[in-house]
Amino acid sequence: MNRMSTLVAGLLLAIGLASSESAASKDQRDPIHFGAITWESGAFTTEVLRLIAEHGYGYPTDTLPGSTVSMEVALARNDLQVIAEEWAGRSPAWIKAEKEGEVFALGDTVKNAEEGWWVPAYVIKGDPKRDLAPLAPDLRSVYDLKRYPQVFRDPESPDKGRFLNSPSGWTSETVNSQKLKAYGLDDLYSNFRTGSGAALDAEIASAIRRGQPVLFYYWSPAPLIGRYDLVRLTEPAYDADAWSTLMDPRNPKPRGSQSLPAKLSIGVSKAFRDDYPDLVAVFEKVDLPIDRLNKALAQMSETRQPPREAAIEFLRANPDVWKPWLPAERAAKVEAGL
Repeated sequence: MNRMSTLVAGLLLAIGLASSESAASKDQRDPIHFGAITWESGAFTTEVLRLIAEHGYGYPTDTLPGSTVSMEVALARNDLQVIAEEWAGRSPAWIKAEKEGEVFALGDTVKNAEEGWWVPAYVIKGDPKRDLAPLAPDLRSVYDLKRYPQVFRDPESPDKGRFLNSPSGWTSETVNSQKLKAYGLDDLYSNFRTGSGAALDAEIASAIRRGQPVLFYYWSPAPLIGRYDLVRLTEPAYDADAWSTLMDPRNPKPRGSQSLPAKLSIGVSKAFRDDYPDLVAVFEKVDLPIDRLNKALAQMSETRQPPREAAIEFLRANPDVWKPWLPAERAAKVEAGL
């Protein structure tokens, strides 16, 4: 081999090695870490976004577990990159990180979301088909609960009623615990915290199947809201100063207020926003119609369908919902990968 051939061969080898290293580097990219949200709507939305990232853009993804607050802290540190359903502005951890430019809320993913305290309609109206008499016919507001602790009797503390709170570690658990104090109910009702969102669902569904009275915190979008006839109890109108006392578990004198108006967004870390402008552009357009979302969540819950399977089925059945979020060529890749 002459000198020129040797140089050419060496150059081709170098190019080949560089290409191989580049391909290996591409294949070995760190996955985008999504928070492993435990409630159904959050778990479902997580899988919708992961499928878009994986099939549409070729990014590897995974999920990491944690409570709401711990995931927000992890997001601020970029230990997580995405929280698919972020009720932005609800927790001190989020508010602090957002002010410091460490996290960002993208889009307005579900319109008309809400949260509050609920009871089955038969508690107030009765249900002749099930031979259920109304047990609290005058129950309208959270303050009316002072007259009805025995209706919602706690089997473990029979002298009190039972309020089903969120699991410990959820931001709403702190707010609800403070609301019990603000509404003068903390001495009348046990503050019962379920171990998980699934356990909360099971407790509520079991009571409703048996026609028993049950008082609980819940939110929409969620399958439970669409599946049963429920009544949301009224609360004082939202007040920012009162809300701050509900967010602070150390405040000894919280004041009542309806929860902060819901705005569901996709929470991302600063590093994610800087490094993935293509996905940021998609996430800012995500809009899940609440009626279709609740229907998908109800089916997922009733059939015990894994969230990823439910997300695939939703994307296949509703291309008119998600295709406008993406460039056409990326939408085609997602569709081909389903």
